[in-house]
Amino acid sequence: MYRNDGFRELERQECLRLLAKATVGRIVHTRQALPAVLPVNFGLDTDGSVLLRTSAASELVRAIDGTVVAFEVDDVDAVAHTGWSVVVTGPASVVTDPAERERLARTGPHSWVPWPDEVFVRIGPELVTGRELVGRPSACA
Repeated sequence: MYRNDGFRELERQECLRLLAKATVGRIVHTRQALPAVLPVNFGLDTDGSVLLRTSAASELVRAIDGTVVAFEVDDVDAVAHTGWSVVVTGPASVVTDPAERERLARTGPHSWVPWPDEVFVRIGPELVTGRELVGRPSACA
């Protein structure tokens, strides 16, 4: 659906397709009662869940396990004035099931900074929204 402000709302499946092509996003959570944003590499599971792989002792894991978070990914072309943004909102939880951890160790994302004691964090895709910025002709063209 196009809106008159230059944006097009993206359907859930289109959002998931765009997420699957990306490798870095931003997790939004609460730290000391304030919003905190942290860039992270990630993967997408078959059900649309966002997967993070990080140190079990990280401050991030302690801050988000069992809470609702937002995860945002975008891609922008500043010259063409086009791009998209997708936000996944849902509960974050450390994956504790041994079979699931074993599966994710084979198929899930790899941490860019390997840790001796890594865990997987799953963000459930309860709300998946996105929008695309439709380019406008440049005033200089």
